[in-house]
This record gives sequence, structure tokens and C-alpha cells, in this order.
Amino acid sequence: MDIKAAAHLFDIPTGITYLNCSNMSPQLKSVTAAGLDAVRIKATPWTLTGANWFSSAEELRTLAGKVLGTGAASVALVPAVSYGMAIAAANVKINAGDSIVLLAQAFPSNVFTWREAARKHNAKIVTVERQPSTGWTEAILHAITDRTAVVCVPRCHWMDGSVVDLDRIGERARQVGAALVIDASQSLGAVPLDIARIQPDFLVAVGYKWLLGPYGLSYLYASPKWQQTGVPIEQSWMPRRGSSDFTRINEYCDEFQAGARRFDMGQFTQFVLAPMASAALQQILDWGIPSIEQSLSYLTDEIAQRAVAAGYDIAPAEQRSRHMIGIRFRNGLPAKLADALSAAKVYVSIRGDSVRVSPHLYNDIADIDRLFAAIASCV
Repeated sequence: MDIKAAAHLFDIPTGITYLNCSNMSPQLKSVTAAGLDAVRIKATPWTLTGANWFSSAEELRTLAGKVLGTGAASVALVPAVSYGMAIAAANVKINAGDSIVLLAQAFPSNVFTWREAARKHNAKIVTVERQPSTGWTEAILHAITDRTAVVCVPRCHWMDGSVVDLDRIGERARQVGAALVIDASQSLGAVPLDIARIQPDFLVAVGYKWLLGPYGLSYLYASPKWQQTGVPIEQSWMPRRGSSDFTRINEYCDEFQAGARRFDMGQFTQFVLAPMASAALQQILDWGIPSIEQSLSYLTDEIAQRAVAAGYDIAPAEQRSRHMIGIRFRNGLPAKLADALSAAKVYVSIRGDSVRVSPHLYNDIADIDRLFAAIASCV
């Protein structure tokens, strides 16, 4: 697709260069419209039927299942990554002396969950450092042993987009009987992800980044094993079998609805957020995730070429994801970089020593020109 063809679908004013989708996506006009319509419906609650308490959530679950390539039954609707990680930690088996493998400088929602699990079970955290010559994957594989209980990794590191080979990690985790838990917040919706091949136990992703949806809704994939035996972390009435029949909910059915629905958060209906999230996922499906990745790689490749030409450091091509990129400076971050970017109305993220650049289909080469002009003004 034409990389410029999507800009009109967003409300981004002229003069704004937004290269920060990995922080929070701008809102599609269709998502805003869906939200306004939903707010108006809430003004007349007498028009809502019992079916309405479930229909919008099921529509969203179906779309999320298509994005994941798993089907609706494997998707739970949750509020945040921390919630999904808590479900994973409450279900996977961890014995005393086992190890839990995490990446160095992993996102805090991952780290805090597994630190608490390690404390609870008298296990240990093994923190993997990226090796400059080989990247994350070889270092993770080396850290996985027959005492590894959990491997919690992303598709790419949130600070700079450096990539993890989930196929190889998944295979190794299965060999030693370790649970594989994936935080896909910085990849789902922007790059293809083959869950059938990777075979994670759990995968969670927020909806407000690459999935272009509202803040406050996230998606949890649970493997078939956990759909049958998994224990939720709260006891809501809505995921129970027969809950759509309001005349019988006082019968307190203990059985859950089919699939991963047992892990749904309370109030998962989300009368306003669910229609917004559905509009976002439908647009992603209309574009096609492979096409999104291809278009974004055109921009990140251009960023990489210019960064190298200017003497900045980036990860080798084979260690980079195609939708986001980190730029590092050999003498550290320039003191006036943040001011220069702000003055030029160029929006990126500074994460550690990396300038994280994450474009989407509303960006073009002119945005890359403005980014490098702003950087050049202060180095």
C-alpha cells in the first residue's frame, strides 16, 4: 500500500511529526467516532438489552482472535499487561529453586510480577543481557536450563526494537518443560506473529499502542491447556456459563464460559471502550499486518541508513524489528536533544540511552527529514 494513504484517517495537525506509536498511538477518526456513538448510547440505558452486555465484547474478542490468528475462544479481555501477567503467574508451575528468565531492562510490568512470583515460590530471577555480536536470542537460549520454570520475553525489546526469535525460544522452552509467557505490546498489530508455531502458554498485549485502540483495554491469549484448567484471579459473574440470562444469575453457576473467557476481567463489557477498540482492530485487519510491517520497514530502513551515515549507532539489521528502531550516540545523549525535538514538534521516546523511533502509516519521509534535522541541530 501507499505509505502516505493512511494519514487522512488520523487527526494529526500539520507541523506535528509523531514518531512515537510505541508510546501511544494517535487515534483513528473511526475510533473517535465509535467512542462518541457509544457515549451517546450510554445516555439512554433503557435501550440496552441483556444481549448488549455481551455482544460488543464478543465482537471485539472475535476481531482480536483474527489479529492473533487464534480465534475468539482463545482471547480474554483484560485491562492491562500487569493483569495478564498476574494470570500467568497464578497458573504456571514454579517450584523452589526454579528459575524465571527475563530480559535485562524488561518493562516493569513484567519484572514486578515475576519478582513477586519468585519470592512466593522461593525461585530465582535470571536476567539475560543482550550480546552485541549475537543479540538477545542466543543469550536467552543459553539461560534456559532444565530448572527453568518460566521464560517471559517480548517479540522485541521495548526500549529499542531489538528482536527476539520467539520460534527458537518457544522450541527450547518446550524442550525443558518451561512455560513461555510473551508480552507482545510492542509488536502485535505491527508485525506478523505465528502463535501456532511459537506455542506460548500466555500472551498479553495492550491495545493502545500498535493496536491503535483506547487506553484501558488489553488482550490475553491463553493456550488450550489453560482454557480448560486455568484459574482466574478474580471471581466475576460475567465469565460464568449462562450469565447472559439475567433471570438465573442468582443460581451461582460455577462453570465458566468456553475458552479463555474464564480469564476475562470484571466489567469486560466496556460499553464505550469496546466499540472503539473494535474499530481500531478492524482497520488493522483491513490493512493487513504484513502490509503494515512492509510499509513501516521502509521508514525504519531509511532511519537506519541516515543514522549510520551520521555516525550514530543502531543494532545490526538482523537484530532489529522492522517497525521500530533505537538510535544511540557514541558520546551519550546530547544535552539539548529533548529541547531540540520539542522545539521542532518532533515526538519520539527517550528510553535509557536510546532514542526510540516508532513510526506508523501516518508518517512519511518528510517526517524522517524533520527528525534528523532536529537531532543535527544539537549534536
